[in-house]
Amino acid sequence: MPTPVPAAPLLPPPRLLSKSRLLSWRQCAKRLWFEARQPELAKVTAATEAAFTVGHEVGTIARSLYDPAGKGRLLDVEAEGVNGAIKRTLELLRDRKPIFEAGFATDRARAFADILLPVTRGGKPAWRMIEVKSSASIKDYHHDDAAIQANIARAAGLPLAQISIAHLDTGWRYPGNGDYRGLLVEHDLSRAAFERGDEVDGWLSAAHRIVRQRTPPKITTGGHCNDPYPCAFLEHCSAQEPQAEFPVTWLPRVQTKTLKAHLADGTVTDLRQVDDSLLNERQLRVKRHTLSGKAYFDKVGAAAALAAHPLPAWFLDFETIQFPVPIWKGTRPYQIIPFQFSVHRFGRNGRLAHTPFLDLSGGDPSRPLAEALVAACGERGPVFVYNAAFEKTRIRELATRFPALRRALLAIEARIVDLRPIAEAHYYHPSQEGSWSLKVVLPPLAPDLRHDTLDGVQDGALAMDAYREALAPDTARARKAEIERQLLAYCERDTFALVRLWKHFSGRQPGVR
Repeated sequence: MPTPVPAAPLLPPPRLLSKSRLLSWRQCAKRLWFEARQPELAKVTAATEAAFTVGHEVGTIARSLYDPAGKGRLLDVEAEGVNGAIKRTLELLRDRKPIFEAGFATDRARAFADILLPVTRGGKPAWRMIEVKSSASIKDYHHDDAAIQANIARAAGLPLAQISIAHLDTGWRYPGNGDYRGLLVEHDLSRAAFERGDEVDGWLSAAHRIVRQRTPPKITTGGHCNDPYPCAFLEHCSAQEPQAEFPVTWLPRVQTKTLKAHLADGTVTDLRQVDDSLLNERQLRVKRHTLSGKAYFDKVGAAAALAAHPLPAWFLDFETIQFPVPIWKGTRPYQIIPFQFSVHRFGRNGRLAHTPFLDLSGGDPSRPLAEALVAACGERGPVFVYNAAFEKTRIRELATRFPALRRALLAIEARIVDLRPIAEAHYYHPSQEGSWSLKVVLPPLAPDLRHDTLDGVQDGALAMDAYREALAPDTARARKAEIERQLLAYCERDTFALVRLWKHFSGRQPGVR
């Protein structure tokens, strides 16, 4: 049964709608209603909070790039309040200096501009607005963002001559020494944004009608809940809907037009409603073994797939980091950089050895990691990973960056054997719910290796967060040592899990060392 909507007092409908709420309406009217009337139902995820942190970091760099002399003024909306910041904006406009977080309001909407720069157009004073995004490219919804921002500012009386979107340039390499010139690439969206005034007015009228309703719009969950932003009310909305016992979302890789059409209108929600003739072999396996509650394991096929790879064998896993704003010379925005690996070696005599690598020095770990990887992986024998594209790509990137190690690194890459396709072809447990990620494949086979039993770091996202914390200059030595211990334990468990998976699929007893 659906969970009842909690009895909570509704906030009154807002007199003004912010740009962000109008963008929420563009995504889903129900999202806007909850943001305006029952915001306490939101569940903000760690990923959302991380995105806000990244946005603030990129915004700080942008201010220094657009105002290198430091003559601009930054408005503090939290300290001054929305109305105070808007009033102060009007005062600062007279000074003709850069303004950051400038606020504007009409009788129906308000918006705050990331960057406002004084310009002259036709001999008259005007302004240029730049909205800064932490994305790696310009997105479709950025055009809506610019249209809303520009037309609210113009309606509020600002002589706006230009509006642009600036985003991170992933082709740019950081030269070091705090020089971030070139980090951002700018797109002038003025013409299209200025032409959409009537459209924005229509959006505002429709959005205000929504927030005046006493109850939320009747909209079911779907793909729009994460497009373009993950919705903080998804969990609440899902709880109000009937839940299928065996959801069709468990079907892997729905790609055929026929099956897509069958599921498109949302009336088919349970695997039992899907005709077998519409499913491929893997989807049919998921359906049958999910409904029966019995695991599928093709022992002969799995053992045969591994028989071609004799011992000794290595088992490899990387942990990586991405910095939107690069901190190491020669690296790019959002470049994936390995900072840790774990390697287990299983010898012909059945003996298992472990080699870890973790660099918390604060410097670029790429070169020492590459050297340690070459030393740890030997010269022959399979190197088992799970989902090989990731490890192969990282190794090729290291080979490109360090020509002296290129031959040795590419030799390791050529030895990689992916355990995931073997799992997908020969194993399925109902608890996987249509997924073959290592985190769901492993528990039925090795319940003692569950990642949620680890202290602190339990997944890749937490590993990245822990690594960032360890590099922070204000992190205490004891805390850094604790992070080191947690990271080493997490990465070691990942490769030991691969060993256990290999033993199970190859037919060896899990306890054999």
